[in-house]
Amino acid sequence: MPSTSIRKMEYDLDRRTLSVWFVASGKRYEFEGVPPETFAAFRAAFAKGRYFNDHIRNCFRYRLVASDSDPG
Repeated sequence: MPSTSIRKMEYDLDRRTLSVWFVASGKRYEFEGVPPETFAAFRAAFAKGRYFNDHIRNCFRYRLVASDSDPG
């Protein structure tokens, strides 16, 4: 089921960095030190916004990424 809050997510296994694009703002944030298991559970979650709020937001260091090309 598509998320109403999460537009897109990508995971860099080597850097253990999760990138998340949000629907409302269009902004992308990178979360550092995210274990692969956390990303797998996030990707599989039925309610991605709820999973994000409960298990990622405020649990990992993050930064706003400057605007770049449309993620697709």
